[in-house]
Amino acid sequence: MARLEEKVALITGGESGIGLATARLFVAEGARVHLAGLAKDRLEAAAAGLGPAAASWSVTDVTEEDQVADALRQAAGRFGRLDVLVSNAGIAGDRGLITEYPTDVFRRVLDVHVLGAFLVLKHGLPLLSDGGSVIITSSVVGLTSAPGICAYATAKHAQVGLMRTAAKEVAGRGIRVNTLHPGPTSTAFQEAIEVAATGAPPAEAARAFDAMIPLGRHASPEEIARSVLYLASPDSSFVTGSTLTVDGGMHT
Repeated sequence: MARLEEKVALITGGESGIGLATARLFVAEGARVHLAGLAKDRLEAAAAGLGPAAASWSVTDVTEEDQVADALRQAAGRFGRLDVLVSNAGIAGDRGLITEYPTDVFRRVLDVHVLGAFLVLKHGLPLLSDGGSVIITSSVVGLTSAPGICAYATAKHAQVGLMRTAAKEVAGRGIRVNTLHPGPTSTAFQEAIEVAATGAPPAEAARAFDAMIPLGRHASPEEIARSVLYLASPDSSFVTGSTLTVDGGMHT
């Protein structure tokens, strides 16, 4: 039997990158998915590629409470249940020292990552089946940091505190809550981060980041998706409150 047979998942940031790779793998493993994101054309195309029986979508700003609640209701209403929540939406923000960092950008980065994950939990947990799973996509910099990324690193660390609190609050229902901490992954999102960090063209910037990774390469979105699948499936039935690092050794 497929590992997610008859399960239903909501994935924020589901129209591209790790979110879309996760959706494809979930569907291949028997799940039905609801994709929530900002890019209508990409959402529509992604859902069409997954098949109308397997996927639905909604334009959803994760910082808007009504939109998050509505997306969750749509997912449960369309497919009759909700078993997995993947809080994956994110933005990079700017680069700059703390003393120079734009306050409005700092606030927006925290809103997307932390408030967004909070709203998915607040409105998703009441709908989630007992025994379900929640995965919050954090980052290697949710466990480490570097100069110039105060907003992103702070947001990613904050997600861990939110996860650990939620894991204890819903353990009585058998619901597991974990964070995933990918290292550099070959997506358009990561490419933009690397170009901004190095000031170099994409290929040169990627090589500079490869040099920081002990395994010497970026992950593919599909590799990260397999770790999301592990946390979503019964394979991780005794894993909760955990920070799963998938970064090629970068945090060590």
